[in-house]
Amino acid sequence: MDFPLARQQFYQAIQQPDEQIDLARAALHIAQEEYPQLDPKGSLQALDAIAAAVAERLPTERYPLRVIQTLNRYLYEDLGFAGNAADYYDPRNSYLNDVIERRKGIPITLSLVYLEVAQRLDFPMVGVGMPGHFLIRPALAEMEVFVDPFHQGAVLFAEDCQERLSQVYGHPVALRPEFLQPVSKRQFLARMLTNLKMIYLNQEDVPRSLSMVERILMLFPHAPQEQRDRGILYFHLGRWTEAALDLEAYLDQSPAPTDAKFIRDLLARMGSA
Repeated sequence: MDFPLARQQFYQAIQQPDEQIDLARAALHIAQEEYPQLDPKGSLQALDAIAAAVAERLPTERYPLRVIQTLNRYLYEDLGFAGNAADYYDPRNSYLNDVIERRKGIPITLSLVYLEVAQRLDFPMVGVGMPGHFLIRPALAEMEVFVDPFHQGAVLFAEDCQERLSQVYGHPVALRPEFLQPVSKRQFLARMLTNLKMIYLNQEDVPRSLSMVERILMLFPHAPQEQRDRGILYFHLGRWTEAALDLEAYLDQSPAPTDAKFIRDLLARMGSA
């Protein structure tokens, strides 16, 4: 199958060592598939301009917390970036070009804006994929602080992350050390795509959901759950040959999956079992 140009560009963007992936450019290639006329240069230049404005406002002594305070003041007070709590599942919150233009987003896309601006200031930060919420932190081993871009860049310590996690789930949740580990760039992009996949599944938009799964599998070709989901989506689109290949591969790779009966029933309906 011939993929659109944006998909090919996304694939090329991720064909390199993880640390060399340009997150913003890859995220804009995700958006380009939804907005074929989008020129990534415009969004990248907007990030450059934001960083230049922050650089002018930085104090002479660039202590990490002062850099964060300056970033917060400009992004949230001057530019008005904000978490879109009122319409959280609007797909536009997950496309970087829209987030830059509308200055509204969800935790991971606001984190991406923050990371990209900080990187341009030679203040590297990394994503932290806490369940149900996304944070960032300075890429400095001695700094055990976290920043919450969805909540105006609030600075958090580990105990604050515990509280934020419990807020997300609506009941106390134990904070495990792995919840605060940095994510790779591929994991970052996969989480963006997973958000969009779930939004479009809830809207019963099978073709768009499939496009997200296909790109997750470009990032992680051997992810059994994604291969299963692609097979199910192929089934709903009537692409039964491809569906059967994916679902059979899923059963082969997954020892005793809990959904084995459901998958075998689908295969039987397609005459493949």
